[in-house]
Amino acid sequence: MSIHLPLSKEIRDLFADLLDRRIEIGPASPLAPTELRPATFGVYVDDSLQVAALVGLDLDLSAYAGAAIGLVPRSVAVNSIHWNMLTPLLEENLREVLNIAVTLFNVPGADHLRLYDVHAAGAAVPQDVLARALTLGRRTDVCIDVAGYGSGVLSVVLTPL
Repeated sequence: MSIHLPLSKEIRDLFADLLDRRIEIGPASPLAPTELRPATFGVYVDDSLQVAALVGLDLDLSAYAGAAIGLVPRSVAVNSIHWNMLTPLLEENLREVLNIAVTLFNVPGADHLRLYDVHAAGAAVPQDVLARALTLGRRTDVCIDVAGYGSGVLSVVLTPL
């Protein structure tokens, strides 16, 4: 199995194109969600339906990216962060972001992945997804600042073979 681990620049370029905003990116500590600091996870599988990768966004970035792609006012994202969960509109918009984010993995020479499931911040996240999210090794962790909205942490984690 050959899964492409995206570089920070690839992540920045994707978000800049997708959200049509200036994106600043920098290093971050690995995403470590808790009940008080929830996160959204996109689960990506290969052609045999084996989990191959996760993309996790902390609540802040989940709300800001979900708002920015739909041109939703920043105040809606801020309220969602205050309530510690995504609104249905922001969750739906973020699903689109995570669906398009599969292009980070689908590069020439790498195995083809597809988005299998999304676990939104504020909802229950299965224990196996949380365990994979905390895996050290092949991962990229970045802080993303979405111009006009705010910043948060994104983690790309390749699951062990």
